Amino acid sequence: MYESIKKYAKPFHSISDLNPLIDAIGDAKYVLLGESSHGTSEFYTLRAEITKILIQEKGFSFVAVEGDWPACQSVNRYIKGIQSSKRDIREVLESFNRWPTWMWANEEIIALMEWLKDYNLKHSQNQKVGFYGLDVYSLWESMDEIIQYLEKTNSPSLHVAKKAFSCFEPFNRNHESYAVSAGYLSEDCMKESIHLLESIRKNKWILDNQDEKSLNLEVNALVAAHAEEYYRTMVNSDAGSWNVRDQHMVEALNSIMKFYGEKAKVIIWEHNTHVGDARATDMKEDGMVNVGQLLREQNKPEDIFIIGFGTNSGTVISATEWGKDFEITEVPSGQYGSWEYLMHHSGAFNKYLIFNPTNQNEFSTTIGHRAIGVVYRPEYEHFGNYVPSNMGLRYDGFIFIDQTTALHPLVLKHILL
Repeated sequence: MYESIKKYAKPFHSISDLNPLIDAIGDAKYVLLGESSHGTSEFYTLRAEITKILIQEKGFSFVAVEGDWPACQSVNRYIKGIQSSKRDIREVLESFNRWPTWMWANEEIIALMEWLKDYNLKHSQNQKVGFYGLDVYSLWESMDEIIQYLEKTNSPSLHVAKKAFSCFEPFNRNHESYAVSAGYLSEDCMKESIHLLESIRKNKWILDNQDEKSLNLEVNALVAAHAEEYYRTMVNSDAGSWNVRDQHMVEALNSIMKFYGEKAKVIIWEHNTHVGDARATDMKEDGMVNVGQLLREQNKPEDIFIIGFGTNSGTVISATEWGKDFEITEVPSGQYGSWEYLMHHSGAFNKYLIFNPTNQNEFSTTIGHRAIGVVYRPEYEHFGNYVPSNMGLRYDGFIFIDQTTALHPLVLKHILL
């Protein structure tokens, strides 16, 4: 594989050097941009530049990310000018107050948000680019938004929403308490959350669609139903809860695509473990699926283009334990024989690869591919940070930045776990 990397990898020094990769995307409707960590500056800045090009040159409709729906809605309203308040983008990013806050409350994302706002100012309402969160964690915040909207509109779904809310209320907005109760004691709110989703979908036709209110309500209801399932499942099955989460992301994405219409095109920002086809990794053996796999299964091959990102060494923002303060951590050189090792030793410079039918077989050997999470202990990384992968099948392209630096988080006043 070392020789194949040397043969096919192309160096890049600027965004314009990636034009062949942009061209390879063709007319794809779904472009998935990965990252091998949630705390690397270059992954954010490079994805932002690619995103701008895709919007300007290929007419992409919106960006969907691995973030909470309510918090991302604050950004969406800001860049679309939906709300009258002229808040500063830093104030808007305060909405990302759930740990790990640095994923979206960071300096690197600000430039893209301001660019999107300026872009939207120059375009009509139906041409404005949106920004949405696909994740499943915001159970309580989504329930709050549902209740507030249904109360304002006196919706027929209000009594159903209040019944669901009252079911969750005893758990004091603590997902761990709910997970233990639902997973071990079978005291759950499954029926109530599903009934709420069904009621909102049934009554959706009477909702005010101005300012994306119907979409916001529908996806918040999806979050409530799937978050309940996620927390109920997580205490008994890591694979099961993972699948609930990624299946939710795809269902939420499909709702947004339907809202935008048949010509909609989306740019997705998520970790490599979500975008890189799970069938090309050992996740398949554990019965796990992910966003990249599900989208490939649901769409024509030419409609999906997945780009993985990786690095050899540098620094990263992460924490040593869940919920702990972030630190700048040294990322050691790629483990011997890994994908990162081979990419680095084939030439210590930034490069990219395009995988296609003519060269996929040369990248079909299963090889360790590094994945750094929000919790990271580099001294133990050889125990579980490398995902066995068939790189030619997992991605359609790969961007390698040899030396990377840590993300620059904003300091927030309030943090939720």
